Order: sequence, then C-alpha cells, then structure tokens
Amino acid sequence: MLLSKFGEKFTCHSGILSLMDDLGNALAGNDHMIMMGGGNPAHIPEMEDIFRQRLQCILDSRNQFSRLIGTYDPPAGDQDFCRELAAMLRRRFGWKLTARNICLTQGSQTAFFMLFNILGGPTRSGQKRRIQLPLAPEYIGYSDCGIGEELFAAERPDIEEIDAHTFKYHVNFDALNVNRDTAALCISRPTNPTGNVLTDGELERLNALAKEHDIPLIIDGAYGLPFPELIFTEATPHWDEHVILCLSLSKLGLPALRTGIVIACEEVIAAVSAMNAITSLAPNSVGAMVTVDMIRDDSIMTMSQTIIRPWYEERLAFACREFKRALGEELPWAMHKPEGAMFLWLWFRDLPITSLALYERLKQRGVLVVSGHYFFPGLKEEWQHRHECLRVTYTRDQDTVRRGIDIIAEEVRKAYSETLTK
Repeated sequence: MLLSKFGEKFTCHSGILSLMDDLGNALAGNDHMIMMGGGNPAHIPEMEDIFRQRLQCILDSRNQFSRLIGTYDPPAGDQDFCRELAAMLRRRFGWKLTARNICLTQGSQTAFFMLFNILGGPTRSGQKRRIQLPLAPEYIGYSDCGIGEELFAAERPDIEEIDAHTFKYHVNFDALNVNRDTAALCISRPTNPTGNVLTDGELERLNALAKEHDIPLIIDGAYGLPFPELIFTEATPHWDEHVILCLSLSKLGLPALRTGIVIACEEVIAAVSAMNAITSLAPNSVGAMVTVDMIRDDSIMTMSQTIIRPWYEERLAFACREFKRALGEELPWAMHKPEGAMFLWLWFRDLPITSLALYERLKQRGVLVVSGHYFFPGLKEEWQHRHECLRVTYTRDQDTVRRGIDIIAEEVRKAYSETLTK
C-alpha cells in the first residue's frame, strides 16, 4: 500500500502508540503483567457507584435515553453541559465565561491535535510557526500530534535538587525563546509524566509572556484544576482571554467516554467546533449527560476534593515509601517531587543502560513502565538525562505495586552492578 506523507507519519512507530498498545494488551487479558506504565485512571468504587446511578437515571427516562443514543449534538457539543460548566466557573472563580467559550471534543488528545494544528505549522505566507513547550519533559501524547514536522520547540529545565533522592524541574526562563515563529505556549499542570506542578509564579510569568507576544497560553489541566484536582500542593486555577484551558472527564474515572473540554475565547471555540464538524460531525453526548448534574450543583468539585484526590494521595504515599525501601541509599536514584497526577518520575543518574533498554528488561520480567526518552518533544539537543528516567504509575493495589517496585529495584541494581563487574 502506497501511503501519503500524512499516512506514513500517523502509522509509523510512536511513543503514544507503544504506550497504548502495552496498556490495552495488559488490561485486556495479560493478567501476569504488572501495569505501572499507562495513565488509565483507577477504578474507584465510590465514583463508579455515582456514575452507575446517573446512567440508571438516564436509562429510566425515555427522553434522556433517546437523546443519549439517537440525537446529534451541535459541533461544540452538548449545550446544556457547556452552559452549566460556564455558570459553575463563573460562580467559583469569577471567570467571564458563557457557553460560547466552551466546546467538547472526543477526548483531550483530540483537542490537542486540533489546537496544535490550528495554531502551529506552515502559514499561507510560508512562515513556519511552532508550539513552544516551556518545560521538558512533557506529555508523550504531544510528540506526534503535528501534521507537519518539527511542530514543537522545548528547552531543558532548571533542576532543583531538594535532597539526595528528591528533585524538581523549573522553567528555565533565561533559555525560553519566544519569537515571531512561536504560535503558542503549552504546559501541562500537573505535568505528565513527572507530577510537577508549575508554581503560581511560573504560571504568572508564562501568562505575561503570552500576553506580551499576543499568543495563546495552552494549559493542559487533564489531571488538574478545577477538576479532578489531582494536585497535592498549593496551586490556583487560571483562565484568561488568551488562555486555552483544556480539561477532561477521563481522570474522574470516565476514560472510555472520551470527553475533552476546551475553554477559550470565542474565536478558538469556533475553530475547534468547525474541526469537530469536519472530522466527526459532533462529539459524543455520553460524558456530558452523565456529569451535567454534577456540574450544575458543583458536586464535581466536592467529589474531586473528598473522594478522588484522597484516594490517589493514599496510594502515592505508599508507593513513595516502597521505592525508598526498595532502592535504598546506595543507588544513585532520585524521584521528582510528587506534586500531582498519578505518576512517579524516577531519575537514575549515570544509568549504564538506556531507559528504553531498562523498559525492555522490565517488560520481560512482567512489569510495564514507560521509558523516559519519549517525554522530550521539541528538545533538539542530545541530553543524557532523557535516557536515565522512567515514568511509573502507582494506582494498582498495594501488593501489585510492591511487587512491581521490587522488580524495578532488582533490574536497576543489576544494571549498575553489570558495569562494576566489567
């Protein structure tokens, strides 16, 4: 089969394809695999009971059920949901929003594909504009979103070494290059893969930079604010006229419903809605209908704060203790300060093998993680650090997580010892 350039780009090997293949295969029946790589949210019984009750209410209503399965929404998505979300954000934060500032997409990954290609890439005049990632590492799913090549630019972060086994990335503003070819700034908060939460001060500086250059600041809030609030440090929700805030229902516990949310100025919303119409006619209604009552009465915020965040915080504390026990003091390892999301980011200084080789060894042992080298889209320079890191998910049950951590520690220790014996 002769493929177009588009076809070749989107069918070749990519980090996100590898990740989702591993995730899907592991969850679909490879019971022996310890899944510590993907971003599939946990099955929280209390949240699933709430979703089940809401679905039952829809099933019991002939009108709602008919609408759920048999009616196209507008290209911007379910307008009841958009109106209620705008009203909630006005109530809670004073943001000047209406339904015309919100649209839905088939998951937030689709939203980023649309936004990156609406804003970045070649212009009619021949200028090539890029999406600037102020902080690397960044989300694996951005890397291959561009229809064209070299859509992203990124800079190395500043690394704050907090103690012997804890560090934190910060935006290196001195190296951040925003110029006429910069189409937008984009950050995830909390950052996938590291769990880093940009400080309010860093966000304010990026906000000012975007305003100065009259470009959007895209904030990927899939794990963050105002929901599902998987943030374990102080952070303030942020939106402004030039901010594009992207949210998701996935990390509430609804990943299969593929509901992304874009909050932006009306011009951006009109553009994303037009792409919805062309690519899929309209986004699906299920996520919006299941959650609209939770938006209407603000309970989505309460659930995030009292059910979802504590659930993850408990498992995070357990995983941190287990890594400290298993890796000990003698190995040159460090963990990014875990401030949010559902991942731990491990750095093995001067690792004798690449993180990809370590991933392969762990996969042979029945533990799936993600090699850190995938998480540096737009960083052109070679940097050994990118081959010394792993992303690990800690959301499985404690026995499974403990077994996985022990195997990770064994393979890391073996990698260092092999060098010493050569």
